[in-house]
Amino acid sequence: MTTPTTKPAESHGQAEPQVAKLLFGVAERAQRAGVFGKVRVEAGALRCDALASAEPAEYRLFVDGGKLWVALVTAHRWLSQSIEADLVHTGDKMDELVEEELIDLGWKKEWGPTRLGFEHFRDGQKLYTFRTVVPVDLGRADAPEAIDKAATALLAYEQAFRRLGDMEVDGED
Repeated sequence: MTTPTTKPAESHGQAEPQVAKLLFGVAERAQRAGVFGKVRVEAGALRCDALASAEPAEYRLFVDGGKLWVALVTAHRWLSQSIEADLVHTGDKMDELVEEELIDLGWKKEWGPTRLGFEHFRDGQKLYTFRTVVPVDLGRADAPEAIDKAATALLAYEQAFRRLGDMEVDGED
């Protein structure tokens, strides 16, 4: 098992030490889960490589706009489109798929609702991004409950996206 690596963190204001502890706590759980490729904390974000996608993609946990986000990010347009096509074909809604996984992974009632919402866009760095806010108080991000909640959200994202589009290549042509 590899130890999570780190580089200088971006500023998270007053919550920076708490967020760093959260990111490293979730990184340890991500590694133990065995469902990701390389797991690392760098530039103020947890980055977990998708294990078997047809093109490079990362699951991320990071702070943006004073909120903690879980995301799937890829530079590959057709990978993003393959996910979208599966959702259109099946009629599934991404927030509903994530909700099902959160419930299966033991999301606790006291953590709040399981329907967390969902955004999909191409960002300023031309990365196709699927993301959801994780309801964590950043000032208490180092609390065990916050780490549990963020780890559950990250694993739910991986489970929800794994079977969509070309996120899981089986090695057969």
